[in-house]
Amino acid sequence: MNVQLFIPCFVDQLYPEVGMNTVKLLEKAGCQVRYNPQQTCCGQPAYNAGFMKEAKAVSEKFVGDFSGSEYIVAPSGSCIGYVRSCFDEIFENSAIQQDAKRVSNNSFELTEFLVNILKVENFGATLNAKATYHDACGSLRECGIKKTPRTLLSHVKGLELVEMKECETCCGFGGTFAIKYEPISIGMAMTKVKSALEVGASTLFRPIFHA
Repeated sequence: MNVQLFIPCFVDQLYPEVGMNTVKLLEKAGCQVRYNPQQTCCGQPAYNAGFMKEAKAVSEKFVGDFSGSEYIVAPSGSCIGYVRSCFDEIFENSAIQQDAKRVSNNSFELTEFLVNILKVENFGATLNAKATYHDACGSLRECGIKKTPRTLLSHVKGLELVEMKECETCCGFGGTFAIKYEPISIGMAMTKVKSALEVGASTLFRPIFHA
């Protein structure tokens, strides 16, 4: 199966190992992974900041970069959520409306692609730990991703996965929210950490990347 890989801005600049590990997972699942080096951003940061003209321009480049791809996979529920939920509005009545719709329909977050499309759940991983999982806003609310990360984690040998209180509550990051409202963001993050500690977790999992 051929897959086009989309690497979000933060992964590219701050967490390149996430991108490399995404390739390894997809290849282990039997995919031929292609990467377009001309790709940039999906347009979400500009959109969230209210810069609609700039967001449309960047999103239009995204559509051009990935048009014709059967599957577009990204380690980011936030970016995929934006592509799915906002492209209809951004490109309504535009010349590339149909291309944008196809790109949107063909875009998948990594865990949902592995479990729902490829039907692969067990990668033979081992981790001796007690862990809990945080549902990120973009993955949960825009993509409806709840089960697939837990399905993959349930097959990790030696891992005890427990649910914490408020697992669906925002962590406080929210892209620019953490910058504009730092004290509130810190307070929300501390609530999340407290919930994880209360169930005795030594490890807190979250979506591979979210903004």
